[in-house]
Amino acid sequence: MIEIKDLTVKNFMSVGNQTQAVDFNKEQLTLVLGENLDQGGDDAGSRNGTGKTTIINALSYALYGNALTNIKRNNLINKTNSKGMLVTLHFEKDGTDYRIERGRSPNIMKFFVNDEEQELIDESQGDSRKTQEFLNGLLGMSHDMFKHIVALNTYTEPFLSMRQNDQRAIIEQLLGITLLSEKAESLKEQIKQTRDAITEETAKIEGIQTANSKIENTIESLQSTQKAWLAKKKNDSEKLTKSIDELEHLDIDKELDAHEKLANWNEHNNAIMALKKEHSTLEPALQRANKSVEKLKKDIADLEDATCYACGQTLQEDKKAEIEETKTKELDDSLQYLNEIKTKLEEVVKGLEDIGDINGKPKTFYETAKEAYEHRQNVDSLKTALANKDSEEDPYEAQIQELRNTAIQEVSWDTINTLTNFKEHQEFLLKLLTNKDSFIRKKIIDQNLAYLNNRLTYYLDRLGLPHQVVFLNDLAVQITQLGQDLDFDNLSRGERNRLILGMSFAFRDVWESLYQNINLLFIDELIDSGMDASGVENSLAVIKKMGRERSKNVFLISHKDELVGRVNHVMKVIKENGFTSYENDIEIVE
Repeated sequence: MIEIKDLTVKNFMSVGNQTQAVDFNKEQLTLVLGENLDQGGDDAGSRNGTGKTTIINALSYALYGNALTNIKRNNLINKTNSKGMLVTLHFEKDGTDYRIERGRSPNIMKFFVNDEEQELIDESQGDSRKTQEFLNGLLGMSHDMFKHIVALNTYTEPFLSMRQNDQRAIIEQLLGITLLSEKAESLKEQIKQTRDAITEETAKIEGIQTANSKIENTIESLQSTQKAWLAKKKNDSEKLTKSIDELEHLDIDKELDAHEKLANWNEHNNAIMALKKEHSTLEPALQRANKSVEKLKKDIADLEDATCYACGQTLQEDKKAEIEETKTKELDDSLQYLNEIKTKLEEVVKGLEDIGDINGKPKTFYETAKEAYEHRQNVDSLKTALANKDSEEDPYEAQIQELRNTAIQEVSWDTINTLTNFKEHQEFLLKLLTNKDSFIRKKIIDQNLAYLNNRLTYYLDRLGLPHQVVFLNDLAVQITQLGQDLDFDNLSRGERNRLILGMSFAFRDVWESLYQNINLLFIDELIDSGMDASGVENSLAVIKKMGRERSKNVFLISHKDELVGRVNHVMKVIKENGFTSYENDIEIVE
């Protein structure tokens, strides 16, 4: 298990010369709130620009040498002080203590194991390639994977917005397929060596077979071209003959009438399809609106005996009145919305009734009416083309027969054949390691993909996302709702954020089941943007359950003050006089 314990930061981004510390050993859920005193503080509602995201950028920099967001390393140094940047991270894995110190101006890279400093190799610009490789192996995850399972934020490109190759790289690493890729790279080098040997052997006999090769290649090329020419001639003649037969038996008047009927049919069909599409959208919307109205009515009715969820005491009358007023307004809005949907649905149904049923699509011989009008001219043109095609002579046979009379010297390819067979065997092994259909990859995917989909379904259900999201056997992602395929961009912002959370949680479960547990989870403003009250509640429930039942230290970065009473701890990030500081945590008693 990896347990990330604490972080200290100095002259990093908005943190100044006074060292700031963050204790990650906070059980369950910690809310990270900002207070920008330079912009008026709490009274002014200023939560932005305090340096909350600086924490996860510093964490990322300590582990990987790069910020989580796309910030150049030199731009991580505090602009006011311009030097002395230092980040120190303390973590533990399987009972062994580790500490990383990274800094710039001056460049610093130190690594400690059980408080014993390790010798660094290839140190440059405050980094060490060898040491970083060791750290990556120790953590067992790439920087990209870290962004998707440990430090979730709105700056990271969502998984479903990534290019397909980048998605595949993440999933292959998650499922353990990346190990096959590493072995494949070694095999690729061996294949290159074999190919070089074939090239060298070929060069030894090149002088003998040059002339032969030219003749053989020429004959093969001519035969291939001849075969293609004969096949095309036969195919063209058959097509022309068939076209003539069909055209000569075609009733052109009926054809023109069919085109007119087809135009009318297309017009009515397009109208029906548009109305059906609108109907399929309005039906679930009506259901959701009805549910919302019923829930609000129940909530208002339940206020009479309502109690505080935190302390269990009966709510005061003024508090009840406040809640009832809010719920009543929400109910009025929901009823108005419900009536609007009903009206629209009635209009759609009437539109469909007005159009009525349409017969089957009229069939035409020609694709366009213009082609039908040109029918007679087409027949004459086709007959002329057929006569010309049948009279064409084979231009290749005489050349082939002349070349076959040329003497060809024998050449032995035994050595090259042996090497080629060896290369083919190597390539076969490479295919087993890299081909998406190989039994090795299939076994790994079969073992782990079902669990990934199971956890993804679990989280999306609890987050209240009405979509079905499944990873297919080719590792592609399918998003559906009510039987219709959707793209990630079809979803609303709130729906996308729920999906991002659910997928990251599922990724994390798979990762921990295959590799190792990690105690820390950051969620940076994902429940702030575009997510409705239901989405926030569902997300918060899942996060709290994860922290409580799986002993995770979850840090929720948010602008939502109303979450203060719903968490175990509150950490304030203060911005004053241009510098960031971290206030002592406040214990919240539930």
